[in-house]
Amino acid sequence: MADITITATSVVKGASASVINGTAGASVTAGQAVYLDTSTSTYKLADADSGTAAARTCDGIALNGAASGQPLQVLTGGPVTIGATLSVGVGYYLSKTAGGICPVADLTTGAYPTFLGFATSVSVLNVSRVAAGVALP
Repeated sequence: MADITITATSVVKGASASVINGTAGASVTAGQAVYLDTSTSTYKLADADSGTAAARTCDGIALNGAASGQPLQVLTGGPVTIGATLSVGVGYYLSKTAGGICPVADLTTGAYPTFLGFATSVSVLNVSRVAAGVALP
């Protein structure tokens, strides 16, 4: 398996989703996992094997595309139509590819697992983030 393939134009927040507004600190595409870089107060792409500890967690899913310095909406919890085909009941995690989302089966040595949520349908991810804080052996 590999990272889910997201169609950015199909990413839509659910009615009960929690959303915050921020500023992109890098080029971001709708559907990518992002983290808040507190040194710049901007959102950048999260990455499960980054050398930067903050980047190994995820603060949410980008709901729109943005270039650095542009406004960005970030879904922090709840349902999102992610614009990809999911397997119902499977847990999805932050990937070792910057901004990527992968199924649990794709987690490998060196990744710092951050659970993003369960697929509640073939297109909806119910986001509920939890970071393990340790690398997989």
